Amino acid sequence: MATFRVIPIFRIFDEAKAKELYVGFLGFQVDWEARFDETAPLYMQVSRDGLVLHLSEHHRDCCPGSTVAPLQRAAGGD
Repeated sequence: MATFRVIPIFRIFDEAKAKELYVGFLGFQVDWEARFDETAPLYMQVSRDGLVLHLSEHHRDCCPGSTVAPLQRAAGGD
């Protein structure tokens, strides 16, 4: 059976505030950042302990206020 990895995309409105929350407070690291040019919206990946999130300033990428519940499997659990 194939295994799939789901990466949630969260809408952000302010790069500095997003980094303050995800990196400074929640302890994620920035893996990469992408922009089409200097004035384009930011799209970036952050990760922590195997959990990967995409954060986007693009207005059509996702719905503000969405919820994702990452669950961690207990050691030795299936």
